[in-house]
Amino acid sequence: MKNIVLVLAMAVTGLVHGQKMKVASGNFDFLKDQKEINLQMDYSDIKFCKENMNEEAYILKREKDILKEGKNETEVEAWIADWEHSKKTTFVDKFLASMNKNTSIVTSTNNTQAKYTLTVKTVWIYPGWYAGVMAQPSKVTTILIFTETNNPDTVLLKIDSKEAPGDNFVGVPNNNDRIAEGYAKTAKTLAKKIEKEIK
Repeated sequence: MKNIVLVLAMAVTGLVHGQKMKVASGNFDFLKDQKEINLQMDYSDIKFCKENMNEEAYILKREKDILKEGKNETEVEAWIADWEHSKKTTFVDKFLASMNKNTSIVTSTNNTQAKYTLTVKTVWIYPGWYAGVMAQPSKVTTILIFTETNNPDTVLLKIDSKEAPGDNFVGVPNNNDRIAEGYAKTAKTLAKKIEKEIK
């Protein structure tokens, strides 16, 4: 019973300290007659944790943490491979699945035929942690930038999305999977905002 209470308490905490999404400039009018959006991810200036480490420093820290846990270099290499795969595939897939589930506008990558492109620029990530019945969600902060596909300098809408939580009610053991849930949450919140604004 005590374990159940702890899990529920953590879930409630995640809901209370949820994501904040605010329009920084522009509006949603250009999306009203659109059927599709092109998606691209930008990790070029990402920072991590309260220290605001760059990606290189974050990877070095993860390597040290893995070795401190008594694991070997093979485990380190596996984590690095998983991190690269997550950036290229898992984060993207989670974002797309959540967007397409919650809005009528179909979002996909490499769609140069789409009139508009959404760039998800990742600003900051806190990976969270998992320890059985105790867990802390990841947090993903992004800037969501809508531009003309053929003229990327034309910014039509910019949205600040802060600390989207990545977790579920029982916790996610894998750091990268937890972060992926943060991208899914970002997409869900954005999609619902789009649907509300283009009605």
